[in-house]
Amino acid sequence: MIPLIAMIAAFYGPEPAGRVAETADMANFAGIVLLSEGGKVTLEKGFGTKVPQRMVRARTPSDFLPGDSWRWASVTKQITATIAMQDVAAGRLDLEAPITRYLPAFKGPTGKRITVGMLLGHTSGLPDSNAGDGAAFRPGARVLPAAVCAGAVRDQPGKSFNYDNCDYIMAGRVLEAVNRKPYAQLLTERITRPLGMTSVRIAGPHVAGLGEAPINLAAYGAAGAITGTVRDLWRFDQALLGGKLLPTTARAKMWEGRPQYGYAALGQWAYTVPLRGCDSAQRIIERRGAIGGVQVRNYILPDRKIVLIAMTNRSDTEFGELWQGAGLGYELLSAAACKAVDA
Repeated sequence: MIPLIAMIAAFYGPEPAGRVAETADMANFAGIVLLSEGGKVTLEKGFGTKVPQRMVRARTPSDFLPGDSWRWASVTKQITATIAMQDVAAGRLDLEAPITRYLPAFKGPTGKRITVGMLLGHTSGLPDSNAGDGAAFRPGARVLPAAVCAGAVRDQPGKSFNYDNCDYIMAGRVLEAVNRKPYAQLLTERITRPLGMTSVRIAGPHVAGLGEAPINLAAYGAAGAITGTVRDLWRFDQALLGGKLLPTTARAKMWEGRPQYGYAALGQWAYTVPLRGCDSAQRIIERRGAIGGVQVRNYILPDRKIVLIAMTNRSDTEFGELWQGAGLGYELLSAAACKAVDA
């Protein structure tokens, strides 16, 4: 069977933007895709329709628009980690310090042994924030996430990797204590205002999409409450690439993928993986997010100065895993970063 990217290259030529667009079209992707190469946006396009339709004519104009606001979900963690590393670079925050240095009132049983770095790297052992089927993130919850995060731990600090929102909910509290400012103010002063990210907001208390259960998106805080356009997320990515947000050493620390934890870095994943059509494996910085029916993929190829962002309101979209060499994410990135492949 001819690989999808090979079919596209044979029919639509060598331009990355065209290949990415046709990849999305042929996969019946519903959402928006942005591609930038060398700091220039070469594709920003909607695909499919916001509300699923039984029958859609070929080439039906998409009603996903560049100005649409999206939940960035856990891409918020990538931004929170960046703010934290700004404090580390400035000497205000120590990754090796226990979180009780900054949050002396924290009541968690292992608080004195959990470091800031463990929060940012998901090795704190804090409780599962989704306990009780995520009840803490529903409107009118009796117990808020911060209280859940101070409960009985799932593991001892530093013993294992457990991806969870508790780590970044508490990291947000640490940043607020260190800077004596609310997280939303730090976001505005450090990230959105300097970069002109005018669409970005911390979500209000009640957000739910089509067919979803009600969600108190604000309860995710520094772990997942940011909303904004695809272009504003690109502005953040470009600032990271261009060294506008962090010194080189701080960014390198944040982008240090740890093999023992599936190449998780601080607030994102960093690894090298083969892509179809590329002569060599490519270094990828990946951050994904999903809340309710919304999924986000934020890919940065730092050595190639390529950014690829995909956002969809279909929870069943299969982006796959890049290291498995399959799935929509792999096909989009191969189309964006690699040479056209002959069929």
